[in-house]
Amino acid sequence: MVGAGSWGTAFAKVLADGGAEVTMWARRPEVAREIRETHRNTQYLRGINLPRTITATSSLRDSLRGAQQLYLAVPSQTLRDNLEALKPMLPADIPVVSLMKGIEKSTNERMSEVIASVLDLDEERIAVASGPNLALEIAKEQPTAAVVSSVSLETAQTVAMAATNRYFRSFVNTDVVGTEFGGVLKNLIAVAIGIVDGVGYGENTKASIITRGLVEMTDFAVAHGGHPDTLSGLAGLGDLIATCQSPLSRNNTAGRLLGQGYALHEVVRQMNQTAEGLASVAPILALARARGVTMPIVEQVHQVLTGTLDPKDIAPHLTTDDTPTGERITDDHEARTGSALRRALKRAFGLGGDRGRGPGGA
Repeated sequence: MVGAGSWGTAFAKVLADGGAEVTMWARRPEVAREIRETHRNTQYLRGINLPRTITATSSLRDSLRGAQQLYLAVPSQTLRDNLEALKPMLPADIPVVSLMKGIEKSTNERMSEVIASVLDLDEERIAVASGPNLALEIAKEQPTAAVVSSVSLETAQTVAMAATNRYFRSFVNTDVVGTEFGGVLKNLIAVAIGIVDGVGYGENTKASIITRGLVEMTDFAVAHGGHPDTLSGLAGLGDLIATCQSPLSRNNTAGRLLGQGYALHEVVRQMNQTAEGLASVAPILALARARGVTMPIVEQVHQVLTGTLDPKDIAPHLTTDDTPTGERITDDHEARTGSALRRALKRAFGLGGDRGRGPGGA
């Protein structure tokens, strides 16, 4: 496990509780020493006892020795440098799993794309994990689930088996694009929810933004090759609900501070950990504009971050033309009706070999 923050530590516990022996790499020697000697990581998961099958080191080489699977849980903007450092030591043929939910600002690449290019890996060796996974709740062994995605179903299943225990269940899919973008985009919507919460708006406003946010997420992911069903699953809707409604969410917390009137640099200074949504807004908007995807919620979050929109004026669910439009951003009634009819016929006559399990399904 490369990374010893709250998420890396919580996921290391998931793996250990599933029967694995886990070695964590911590950038700071004192963090590694505490995990190794006291089986705790008090800075990031206070009050949590870690399994004795977890150890830690500040030596990257030592952490990789004998590894059968590699998990990455570092801030997305530091991933490339960390990969360059570990590349000469990477054991051959092992799966590499991204636990990160961000976009690289300098390249607009997803984390799996950065992994593939830096490590020169076949995409079948790469997996991503995502879902409604707040680190502290998982560390407290509160039941939840995630989805592991890889273009290789075998790789996804291998990782999912390792990341399953009595309180944590991993499903699988082969839609890496949809799974990764779901994990990234829900952070941006969570920032918006935090902003309106900080301003003092109520549940109607938040419910409207969450619902319209899911539309933006789906349209964006589909425009980039993702499957719409993935965005209604654990990596999309599930993660969106958890991140938007929980005070444990870093992105929600960052948004709330913005809504209370703090400037972006003040929010960053107050945050103890990285809120990935803040760094992902600009690259996501660049990708959206390149594909002609309309994202009014993300646009207004960007305006708040740059100081060009007062948080109390945020109302992205109202930014439409005067003429009423369809509830979907891209609303083709005939195509949607025909699609629904085809789905109904398939169900009625038992057509389709996936039995309802599309590329985004579990």
